Amino acid sequence: MDPLIKARSGQPLRASEAQDLALDLFVVGYEGDAVPEAYAEELRRGLAGVILFRRNLHYDVAGTVDVDHVCALTAHIHELGNAQPGGLPVLCSVDQEGGAVARLRAPFTLFPPMRRLGETDDLTLLADVGRQLGRELAAAGFNVDYAPVLDVDTNPANPIIGDRAFARHAEAVAVRARALLRAMQAEGVVGCGKHFPGHGDTDTDSHLDLPVLRHDLDRLKAIELVPFQRLAHDLRLVMTAHVLFPAVDPKLPATLAPEILGPLLRVHCGYQGVVVSDDLEMQGIAKVFEPGPCVVQGLAAGVDLFLVCRRRDVWDRARAAAADVLAGMHGPAAQARAVDAIDRVRQLRRGLVSNRPDAGRLRAIFADPHTERLRARLAAGTLAAAPVAPRPTVGETQ
Repeated sequence: MDPLIKARSGQPLRASEAQDLALDLFVVGYEGDAVPEAYAEELRRGLAGVILFRRNLHYDVAGTVDVDHVCALTAHIHELGNAQPGGLPVLCSVDQEGGAVARLRAPFTLFPPMRRLGETDDLTLLADVGRQLGRELAAAGFNVDYAPVLDVDTNPANPIIGDRAFARHAEAVAVRARALLRAMQAEGVVGCGKHFPGHGDTDTDSHLDLPVLRHDLDRLKAIELVPFQRLAHDLRLVMTAHVLFPAVDPKLPATLAPEILGPLLRVHCGYQGVVVSDDLEMQGIAKVFEPGPCVVQGLAAGVDLFLVCRRRDVWDRARAAAADVLAGMHGPAAQARAVDAIDRVRQLRRGLVSNRPDAGRLRAIFADPHTERLRARLAAGTLAAAPVAPRPTVGETQ
């Protein structure tokens, strides 16, 4: 019998069945410029996806990304995923926002921070940027981009969001993000709204410590939640924030808080897609829970998919905990919640495009008239991206 059917009916699973089923709940990153064999085997057996970083790519002496290597790498990831028993596309994902948060540098288009684009008040330009993001990423073999940022930048002292946000006002963020998101998704690349329920007014970097945002519920509904609510029907992925909101839950960060991911995201915002955690290695959550308890509590809170962006030991502990939940070791309610998460992730994957990477097509996109016009427009409007140091997002800077 299919292990998922067994788990759904509350039947006990063998340890190997639970371990394999747990793969559905994770997107992982790794060291090196090739998929390690252990990860390759897990991709063949059911791993939901992979996230790539700068550390996984090749460059020439001038620091230019090797397009052939990128395409060969993503092709291999899709090939491994195609061997899975269920035949579902895998998430081949990257963090490509623009500005400092861009894993793929030149010859990919270097977009300015979203704040600078948002300040133009030009929705056609934002749609053109989203379309270009989608065209380039799809040709490179990616089908998921962890963008756009839906945080509202109400705190000028915020050390991690800042110009990654489209605007300082909630409605402006929603309108601008929607223009980019719809255009990118029309090219076959699924976007991800982040970081729910809002990271814009924090004064601490969640990569380093646990930020605390003390706004009451009325304020959150009036500002932070607005972009997520407005885009709920456009989004298929929403990423959680490793931020503590004491007015809603005084002990648990949003990633682990049922009162945030349930009543606020599912009910108030009306979002029905997949909830993905920010990286479990970030100190904002790692200081609160070890990987295993984090996964157990995260599933209970409403997380469907977990990011583990670098460390194999963290991934092993997280997966073991998920397997215990699926095996029924935390009770039938927890097991049912994990099954629900797998169902939601598989539904997302059914709708993904297995974008076939093509280095020749990608080079043609870099040189075609649409790209040249957009890059010229950005340059003429002094919006061309200046060289910047990479900024951490999901887990680390590289």
